[in-house]
Amino acid sequence: MKTYLLEREQIVPKSREEAFAFFSDAFNLERITPPFLRFRILTSPPIRMEAGTLIEYRLALFGIGFRWKTLIESWEPETHFVDRQLKGPYSLWHHTHTFEEIAPGRTRMRDLVCYRLPMGPFGWIAHRLFVRRMLDQIFDYRAVATAQILGRVEEDAAHSKATTASVAQTAGARG
Repeated sequence: MKTYLLEREQIVPKSREEAFAFFSDAFNLERITPPFLRFRILTSPPIRMEAGTLIEYRLALFGIGFRWKTLIESWEPETHFVDRQLKGPYSLWHHTHTFEEIAPGRTRMRDLVCYRLPMGPFGWIAHRLFVRRMLDQIFDYRAVATAQILGRVEEDAAHSKATTASVAQTAGARG
């Protein structure tokens, strides 16, 4: 089975502490996930984030609902955390979130996702035709939503505007 890698980076005008705090609240994931996924956290609040925390979600793709369960595998406040899928659509989903303060009030956030599809030798076809595009769309939306909530730095504004237009067009096509 082939393992794929998704990498994203975003700079926000917040301290590392503020950026980490936003992503430490599992319910903010609902705010930055595209509406078409109908993403909802099933775990009752409050969710205490730390290594060993289990979080259950419900989402839908093309009208087909499914559950996703993750384990917070590693937790280093203000530096990084790692979530790993225990149950869900992937045979592997290992997501590392890192936070680096690059200047006072400016934080670089990175996502590194290693994932594998459960479709045996034909997984690469699904990946090429569908999965990678869908993940790009989800993470593009996430970047725009994060920038709208946390703010964006000036040099990122042009890229964010282009991505916003793409997300808006996608949302318009759905609705």
